[in-house]
Amino acid sequence: MAEAADFQGTSPSPARRWLRRTGAVLAGTPLLTGLLQLPAASPAEAAAPAGPRAASDDGSVAVSVDSLTPGAPAEGDTVTVSGTVTNKGKKTVTDASVGLRVGTLLDTRSSIDTVAKNSDDIGSPVGAEIDDKYTEKFSKLTPGVSQPYTISVPADELDLGQDGVYDLSVTLTGETSDQPWEQTLGVRHTFLPWQPDEADTKTKTTFMWPLISTVHMTAETGSDEEQTPVFHDDELAEEISPGGRLDRMVALGKDLDVTWVIDPDLLASVEAMTTRYEIPGENADDKNAVGGHQAVAKRWLTEVQKAVADKEVVALPFGDPDLASLAHHGTSVTGSLRHLKEATDVAAGTVESILHVTASTDFAWPVEGAVDPSIIKVSTSAGADKVITRGDTFEGGRDLTYTPTAPRPIGGGTTAVVADARLSTVFDSDMARASASTQAVQRFLAQSLTLALQTDRPRSVVIAPQRTPSAAQAQTMAEAIGALQDSTWSQPQDLTAAAKSKPDPDAGTEVPPASAYPKSLRKQELPRSAFEQIARTQDKLDRFKVILSNPSRVVTPFGRALNRGMAASWRGRPAEAAIYRSGVETYLDTLSSQVRLIEKSDTKLSGRSATIPVTVQNNLVQGVEHLVLRLTSTNPTRLEIDGNAYEEQPIAVSGGHSQSVKFTTNANANGRATVVAQLYTQDGRPYGQPVTFDVKVTEITATVMLVIGGGVLLLVLAGFRMYTQRKRAAARQAEEREQENAADAADADAGDAKNPEASERRPTQESAPDTREDAPEQPSDPAPDTAPESADPSGTGERVDR
Repeated sequence: MAEAADFQGTSPSPARRWLRRTGAVLAGTPLLTGLLQLPAASPAEAAAPAGPRAASDDGSVAVSVDSLTPGAPAEGDTVTVSGTVTNKGKKTVTDASVGLRVGTLLDTRSSIDTVAKNSDDIGSPVGAEIDDKYTEKFSKLTPGVSQPYTISVPADELDLGQDGVYDLSVTLTGETSDQPWEQTLGVRHTFLPWQPDEADTKTKTTFMWPLISTVHMTAETGSDEEQTPVFHDDELAEEISPGGRLDRMVALGKDLDVTWVIDPDLLASVEAMTTRYEIPGENADDKNAVGGHQAVAKRWLTEVQKAVADKEVVALPFGDPDLASLAHHGTSVTGSLRHLKEATDVAAGTVESILHVTASTDFAWPVEGAVDPSIIKVSTSAGADKVITRGDTFEGGRDLTYTPTAPRPIGGGTTAVVADARLSTVFDSDMARASASTQAVQRFLAQSLTLALQTDRPRSVVIAPQRTPSAAQAQTMAEAIGALQDSTWSQPQDLTAAAKSKPDPDAGTEVPPASAYPKSLRKQELPRSAFEQIARTQDKLDRFKVILSNPSRVVTPFGRALNRGMAASWRGRPAEAAIYRSGVETYLDTLSSQVRLIEKSDTKLSGRSATIPVTVQNNLVQGVEHLVLRLTSTNPTRLEIDGNAYEEQPIAVSGGHSQSVKFTTNANANGRATVVAQLYTQDGRPYGQPVTFDVKVTEITATVMLVIGGGVLLLVLAGFRMYTQRKRAAARQAEEREQENAADAADADAGDAKNPEASERRPTQESAPDTREDAPEQPSDPAPDTAPESADPSGTGERVDR
């Protein structure tokens, strides 16, 4: 497209140019003769020229145009220009006057660029000043002091001719003490589009309104049932708060006919803020640390829902992945395209669940619309069939004298939607100053009208501004779009309709080669190491999720975090991007390590067989399953595990619990054997770190058995002897009691003879106590010294010492 689109018509032939020059010379000859006959001017007259001239320096007064309304006037309107003049020199300016001048018609888009580039050059040509009554005068301008001005002129007084864009200049003239004559001391060029009547063929204009932010959410979530999200900063709350960047984007965009281009990650992040969220390192007592912006988040989402109702919404892949980085560095890393596919698959569902609208996922938007064959291939690999490119990085075509329509078929069923570069980049600079904002609006309208006047062909023009406009840039864009929608040469159109419009057969369809990709953009790309780290983290996630009873608690937050690790917003911030990716991987490692084997000390095994316990600990909130615990003997000839070199047992452990698993071992010889415990997933992949410990085997011999048996026999004999001795002692005690009883009886008989009544009261022989050996024991009988012993044989005597 280039400069060929800037020139209208053809240049005169050489013969015509010669005739014109000859005629000009002949016509000027009498005038030159008359001038030679005039008397010479006096020095005083020469020192005071009749009209203002440019100052000898670059201009000592700065002129700003802070407001120009209406931006595109119609017949009967009054054009009002306001701004300030500031004396930036060292001399006081006297007899100062601010006026308007209408310059030449700017009939090419490149001429508009030239004027914009030299907007404060007092050496640039300016037109004649409008009537003196439309000026503002200052008796003096003190150095360093600014003075406001406002000039209103009826559009009819501007003497505008044919439709087109005019160079409108605001000039300040005055005198200084060292140059006491009227001169131009400052100027500001701007643009005045003029097309009072409705155009026969209006340009269909699509303005993409991006709702995109940087990455804020981490992969970490709380252990509670709601999985409280964790943000690495609270900047998103500032953006969506009243007056914030994203708040302004929504408030301004809701009244415009635009196509909303939304990153679903932004919506998901704000929705996560509507309940409760945490920020690591913040004071727990601070309400912001535990999510103090729920009301702000809810309000913002409600406003977005209202703004996009009945509007076209295009959903980018989740996290807005950097397609160029992926194409140049990620495709050689296994699994990278898988993440792009996942990010695309969840995009539409995320937007619909939060905004309740159906979003299109047919569009891919590489950074700044710069493409090459590999970027086109990656962009369409996840299902998109339309790639938004930009005219300054896409082939223009065959020397066209006009800007072609946006859609270009580039083969394979793919359409390149070529955004206009000049209209897309006009808002890139700082728009905080009113003068810069006004200049951008007028330049935008000027480029749009000049484009429309190039041809009567129906065309669709797409405007793709910067991804994350500032609040001031958004304000300027909204003013420009509002003025354009009220114009006579343009009408709004959705992005989908623009992509489906009839392509221009003369427009270029060749995708630029890789060598043409801008070096400035290539320097900002994510390196190959970034995609390698993402692939490594994904592999760890795949191993971890298969053991979980509820894998979605982990797969979803980590999957989305990996998408964010590829975001285009990391461009120009390599250190921050690396920290984020490392944080995701480290947190996954921390979770995985919560399921582990407890360390074991060396074990002593006495006997030919025994059981060895191994403990599995699960510190996760949810249970784990589908694990296998394998215990392996490194020396099975000395120590076998259940008759083999190893044994496996399935494992399932509830959240926050531990489980011990017992393995049967068999010793074949004395000595030390090393045993390894390792967890495995069901597909045979090792999980976690192994636990290694030694088992010292001591075999029991026949001599040892004889010694043990002899000891038992001695214990039995000693017990029998003690029993015999006790029986004999008991018999002697019984005999002594009988003798004492007999003596007592003889004494009693003697007493009865003397006292018969006492004899009647004494018990008879039948009622005497029973002294037989088999008689029941009395309460006063002594207790046995030893407990009864079992006559059953003793066990095998196995023991495991830890």
